[in-house]
Amino acid sequence: MLFSQKSKGFFVDCNEHGVFIARTSGSSAPFVVEELREAPPGDAAALAEILKQLQPKRSQTGYVHATVGMHSEHRLLRRASLEMKRIKDVGYLDEVLSTQFRIEPDKIIAAVLNASDGSEYELSKATTKDVVFCGMPADEIVTFQDSVLEKGIYPERLEIGSVASLGAISDYLAFTRTKIPTLLLELGFESTHSFILSSTGVDSSRSIPIGLSSMIPVVQKELGLKDEESAKRLFYSNTFDFTGMGPLLIQRLLKELQSSIGFYEVQTGLTVGQVICTQLPAKLAWIADVVASQLAIKRLKPDLVTWLNARHITLADAAHPLASDARWFGVFSLMVQYHATAAEKKD
Repeated sequence: MLFSQKSKGFFVDCNEHGVFIARTSGSSAPFVVEELREAPPGDAAALAEILKQLQPKRSQTGYVHATVGMHSEHRLLRRASLEMKRIKDVGYLDEVLSTQFRIEPDKIIAAVLNASDGSEYELSKATTKDVVFCGMPADEIVTFQDSVLEKGIYPERLEIGSVASLGAISDYLAFTRTKIPTLLLELGFESTHSFILSSTGVDSSRSIPIGLSSMIPVVQKELGLKDEESAKRLFYSNTFDFTGMGPLLIQRLLKELQSSIGFYEVQTGLTVGQVICTQLPAKLAWIADVVASQLAIKRLKPDLVTWLNARHITLADAAHPLASDARWFGVFSLMVQYHATAAEKKD
């Protein structure tokens, strides 16, 4: 046989709530998403079994070669407005990192992107002041790479998963001609990353030091449980309907979100009209509805099948049921390439 069969593609999104894996018919579009599988966080045996099922015959290296998205708790994703007259000053960007974001530049690997389209920000050709700083602590990148290699995954490309999600949601808004500013929330255990997006890019960003763990003491108090460990087990077990208690559980987070949204709306004159939560444990998916209800906005439920088809990505029948689950948005966002879609954003 002169020509080998096109190799499969693998995309892996790792966040605090799970490892999301997709096998595709090829490594770059056009391709078919053949299977979607999820492993619980920290369950190495479950992940190994899934990888074995998805790729029984490994490459010569013994690894599953994949595009991998990572979500460090300490990831940097902040929008900023630069002083144009200082852009070419030596050390200016490091100064922004240290003074505005309180980050030591020598301990982080960072990049600066155009806030409008995610392209690399070139200082020599800078014509806009609006940028997004993104990066992660250097030591965490090394630790993460080592950990995925130990799990049998070789990251051919390693991305900050949140950056891919921001690009995908902005692209989806452009594709659907949506003019409504959209709130994206990534809820972790100790913190929440909040973004306001439009079809023209990232309009606002904020890291809020309040996460799911802040809800545990409220559960304990309201239900009269003896300790926080009992409250935690019940909260994550999905054996009790917390929906009615939801507004109380998210009260602290809600105040911060209302503050961010209010500031944005005053500054821009625009109204945030919808929200999407791409990172939540499956058993806590109800939180997205509570957030939307308390903010008096709707939940964005993207039509991923139509959008992906337009990006030359087709879902096999087995993958269709998961296309409506926002938790899979991260892994889909790793697949999409945007160079062929720029014309839509000019409309």
